[in-house]
Amino acid sequence: MDGYFTNPLVFLLQTAFNLYILAVLLRFLLQLVRADFYNPISQFLVKVTQPVLRPLRRVIPGFGGIDVAALVLLFALQLAALYVVWLVGSGVLLSPAVVIVLAVAELVELLLNVYMVVLIVQAILSWVQSGYNPVASVLYSLSDPVLRPIRRMLPPIAGLDLSPLVAIIAIQVIKMLALPPLHQLARAVS
Repeated sequence: MDGYFTNPLVFLLQTAFNLYILAVLLRFLLQLVRADFYNPISQFLVKVTQPVLRPLRRVIPGFGGIDVAALVLLFALQLAALYVVWLVGSGVLLSPAVVIVLAVAELVELLLNVYMVVLIVQAILSWVQSGYNPVASVLYSLSDPVLRPIRRMLPPIAGLDLSPLVAIIAIQVIKMLALPPLHQLARAVS
């Protein structure tokens, strides 16, 4: 395929894979933090991911309250996304070791980015929100396990909660420390 059709196809493939990977990750995180199952967002994520997760759960059981099937699905989807997009985009196959390291790096980066967006959107909603909002409920469920330890160390100052700011800075530092070694490892094994 020439570049004229390749670029839109790569974009569509990346978008489809990324959206589904995000849905599976959010479902996993919401299960992990025991978010409200009856929230419309939780229900949407369950309906979207259930057709793939149900048969996988028959083969891969959970362990210690962790949905191992969802983790395996996340990793498999990320591997498939990297292989398919790279193959369509360049026509060359990557080595399995490179794809595995890149998949781990992509999933770590996605997890950190999800939490970054959750914290920012929750902070903005706290300024303008009035009444119950299902999005705010999900955001609170996701962010509370991260913010609670920070709030214990740094209580609100003059009514201003700085824990989201501290968490966002910590996430940025983690990204700076965790992602470059993974990318260097991918280059080293290629």
